[in-house]
Amino acid sequence: MEDDEAELSLLECRVCFERYGPSVPRRPLNLPCGHVLCGGCVAALAPRLECPFCRRPCSPASTSECRPLLQLLELLGPSGRLAPAPGSGSSIGGAAPAAFRLRRCLGGWGSLLNPTGVSAWPGSGRLAVAHDGEQRIHVFDPSGLCLRRFGARGDAGGEVKYPLDVAVTPDGHVVVTDGGDRAVKAFDVEGRGVLAVREGFCLPWGLDATATGELMLTDAEAGALFRLTADFPRGELRRCQRVREKLASPRAVAVCRTSGNVAVVEHLKAPGARKGSTRVKILSAEMELVAQVDNFGLDLVFHSSIHATAVAFDREGRVVVTDVCRRAVICLGKPKEFPVFNPLISHGLSYPVGLTYMADDSLVVLDSGDHAIKIYSTT
Repeated sequence: MEDDEAELSLLECRVCFERYGPSVPRRPLNLPCGHVLCGGCVAALAPRLECPFCRRPCSPASTSECRPLLQLLELLGPSGRLAPAPGSGSSIGGAAPAAFRLRRCLGGWGSLLNPTGVSAWPGSGRLAVAHDGEQRIHVFDPSGLCLRRFGARGDAGGEVKYPLDVAVTPDGHVVVTDGGDRAVKAFDVEGRGVLAVREGFCLPWGLDATATGELMLTDAEAGALFRLTADFPRGELRRCQRVREKLASPRAVAVCRTSGNVAVVEHLKAPGARKGSTRVKILSAEMELVAQVDNFGLDLVFHSSIHATAVAFDREGRVVVTDVCRRAVICLGKPKEFPVFNPLISHGLSYPVGLTYMADDSLVVLDSGDHAIKIYSTT
């Protein structure tokens, strides 16, 4: 009963109690304070819009689409039902990493608003998080202290309109995909904007840095994967190359620092009223298909499925994804082992949307439902 009530609260506007949906009146909108209303309620309260929960005044122009909720609705389809989380220890096939335990929780309501991306500094315990606050990027130290906030709301070179993902390069530059401005924006360690790349992107989404400092970028609307090379200290773009095409709404992306393999999460559209699904595709450094896993293949072997929102490689080259419907983190094994299905974290997550590993092999999960960063370790 409690799970049913939680799902109802997540998927419905808490003012009119109508279910969110893709149409304009039902689309979930973020208010600057972080609360979410449907488009119909925002229009009804305009022009003197005031948050009905915290009474903070704002204008309709300051609202933005709540992309995490829209993505969840797309995955769930008309039923709006979340699958039950898998039981702990239900590993199927392949050698799984050691079990993870929650070590620390950062952020939370009032600190982070609808976070969308997380990345770790190489060789450091610092984390960069993209979210929907007035300052779009927050930098946390290992103890959870927020060291820096930058990337003000906006579409100028040093501003961010709507961040979808974030990556930290080996030299410490923070790079953000700005879906609202259709650009990729880079900042130095002090939070100063050094480069804004607009190369005709349709919807730049997922982002990850390679060991050599290049960036792999997905364009969800163009169905393409790009490789960006830049001299960030000088603020110069050297090359923006489309390296893979004909992908199905690619979003999350991750680069294996040892093999150079690239993992891409595709969002497949189902015909009719059926909900969509996701597919994890592994490409070599030369952009050749190495392996892939989808719901059809998993169902044939394990009678299971995944709805992936984020992807990462662990130190051994295993592919790890967040599963939004199971509210879990799943290890899919090494590409040569596909398909494997090993739950690593199966409790305590609300809506996991981001995933990264720290230098000490701690696993960082960005939980947009709790507006928090959850750090897990095996010790």
